[in-house]
Amino acid sequence: MDELEKHSILMVSDFFYPNFGGVENHIYYLSQCLMKRGHKVVVMTHAYKNRSGVRYMTGGLKVYYVPWKPFLMQNTLPTFYGTLPIIRTILIREKITLVHGHQAFSTLCHEALMHARTMGYKVVFTDHSLYGFADVGSIHMNKVLQFTLADVTQAICVSHTSKENTVLRSGLPPEKVYVIPNAVDTAMFKPAPEKLSREEIVIVVISRLVYRKGADLLVEVIPEVCRLYPNVRFIVGGDGPKRVRLEEMREKHSLQDRVEMLGAVPHAKVQSVLITGHIFLNSSLTEAFCIAILEAASCGLLTVSTRVGGVPEVLPDDMVVLAEPDPSDMVQAVTKAIHMLPQIDPLVMHNRMKKLYSWHDVAKRTEIVYDRAQKHSNPPLLERLSRYLTCGAWAGKLFCIVMIIDFLLWRLLQLWQPDNEIEVVPDICLMNSQHDTNKDESNT
Repeated sequence: MDELEKHSILMVSDFFYPNFGGVENHIYYLSQCLMKRGHKVVVMTHAYKNRSGVRYMTGGLKVYYVPWKPFLMQNTLPTFYGTLPIIRTILIREKITLVHGHQAFSTLCHEALMHARTMGYKVVFTDHSLYGFADVGSIHMNKVLQFTLADVTQAICVSHTSKENTVLRSGLPPEKVYVIPNAVDTAMFKPAPEKLSREEIVIVVISRLVYRKGADLLVEVIPEVCRLYPNVRFIVGGDGPKRVRLEEMREKHSLQDRVEMLGAVPHAKVQSVLITGHIFLNSSLTEAFCIAILEAASCGLLTVSTRVGGVPEVLPDDMVVLAEPDPSDMVQAVTKAIHMLPQIDPLVMHNRMKKLYSWHDVAKRTEIVYDRAQKHSNPPLLERLSRYLTCGAWAGKLFCIVMIIDFLLWRLLQLWQPDNEIEVVPDICLMNSQHDTNKDESNT
């Protein structure tokens, strides 16, 4: 690490704590590991209810909850230029050298990357999801992504399938896209102290109960598995619009004593739910990576999952049973998993996960991407505009107009409030001070 440059990084996304999910966990754990490796990391997200302003998290991670309220699906209302003044202020105050945006769904991410490029900052984008090409929503989102990535310095995807999807959607050169998988906190996700009895087999489902996560598949799979195996019980954690369908299924088949509905499970309690089960069931219809599978495997559960997106890349064949997103195939996969259970040792599986996935390894690999991004020169405005013209006959011209206006507004802001009039925030290294305190206590 000594030969790599120390960076001041601004992580930007609409998705962060107190929300829980794959993107939120990725940003949090990556930030913590980068800070431990000597980098400065600041997170920017929108306000959550009464959580607004500047907050500090574990290890001194500084979070700006900017006073924008979510508009739809935790995303802020697109303003194009409304976020420019506050993003410029944060970049200067925190002496940021690189901006890292997360998730193509995030409005704040797109706007931050656009403004950062206008101001000459290096930007990196991480895509966490897969998208289609045919429906109206995907066509719109793909054009927005093409606009954002036209001038991005480097991009990261969480699986090879995700990389292929992003390259096809955005037209980004494949050599600018790196594959760095997610990881799991194996210190948090440990198996049960004692091996569970197999007299009653418990299958755990922890997921948002929405169409994309295959909640409709569960409605058909659960009753059939319960019919075939009287000793099988299900624990379903999660909430969403499809929860009603699962409740109706439970009533219709009289499975109240065999299907336990937990509702939303806080991330801190996920491990305590996982260790009560033998098998983890993932029924997603689209998935770029799926951190939930890693968490389950780290707790020693055998995974049954749909063969979609980047899921086949996540675990070795002897730790997962894959099936097509079809009810009958899923039931067969669960049957196969039940027969495999005697061969599964949770502790051995946990130790294998320790070697396979580590957030420190993710941080090391991300550092290399940052280092390469910093070596890129900043092209002049006219050269940057030529990149946007390639985005389409009409869209290209529209994107150029958007960027020219953004550039002019930035220049006006510089005249109205020059950079040297914005107060720079002194760095507070809480991690080192905590480490020194612990060292002093151990010496006394």
